[in-house]
Amino acid sequence: MSGINISDDQIKRFQEDGVVLIKGLFKDWVDIIRAGIEHNMREPGPYAAENLKEGDDGRFFDDYCNWTRIAEFEDVIRHSDAGRVAAELMKSKKSQVFHDHVLVKEPGTSKATPWHQDSPYYFVEGAQTISLWSPMDPVKDAALRCVAGSHKWPKPVLPTRWLSEENFYPNEDEYMQVPDLSSEEIHIKEWEMEPGDAVAFNYKILHGARGNNTDKRRRAFSLRFVGDDTRYITRPGPTSPPFPGHNMNDGEVLREDWFPIIYSRTTVS
Repeated sequence: MSGINISDDQIKRFQEDGVVLIKGLFKDWVDIIRAGIEHNMREPGPYAAENLKEGDDGRFFDDYCNWTRIAEFEDVIRHSDAGRVAAELMKSKKSQVFHDHVLVKEPGTSKATPWHQDSPYYFVEGAQTISLWSPMDPVKDAALRCVAGSHKWPKPVLPTRWLSEENFYPNEDEYMQVPDLSSEEIHIKEWEMEPGDAVAFNYKILHGARGNNTDKRRRAFSLRFVGDDTRYITRPGPTSPPFPGHNMNDGEVLREDWFPIIYSRTTVS
């Protein structure tokens, strides 16, 4: 399988904007990932969700934390370029897997993915974090949309529950609402993408996606990694994913038996 070379400009864009497109990152893994997604949908995990209300058209399925039971996902995590690319973009000596995530919008699914940041839902904190979001079908209007520079905002955006739209945590004062995205000061990045392309973005980037109003499926696969400076942090309530029984304390690196190091290098440029 061919390797992916990351340029200095891509690293710079990721550091400054918090988001960058990596063409063809998973192009040699598309069939394997598609098979893993079908496995996941046949045998959902304990965190699987259907994100539509009664009467909504289509189907919006998502599930996460399945790589230890779905061989195709583990193969991608351990043997693709994802771990190395993650470390290079984060400017980290290592990349440690956090979790996988599958999101499927079937044809005619009008529901959008709400604007949100991943970081407030997670029990990790640090500058060196990265998600790699890759469609397994060609996407145009249903592509990921990311607000450049939002990883540097002074307050996190209030996390909500996608279906009920309720606040995820009780204390709203620690968070900000989603700002006016029509403002000239807001720069939304989105790309027309082919299967296997990937959007790399920091956990603190505000992002969302339109519904899938086409007659084609939109299957997306995400891998999430953390780098050198990321540590466990207690949030105001149960996190998503929860990882029950992790037994970690504030300030600790993630336990490597649950979150293995996928790639490491001795120097960082």
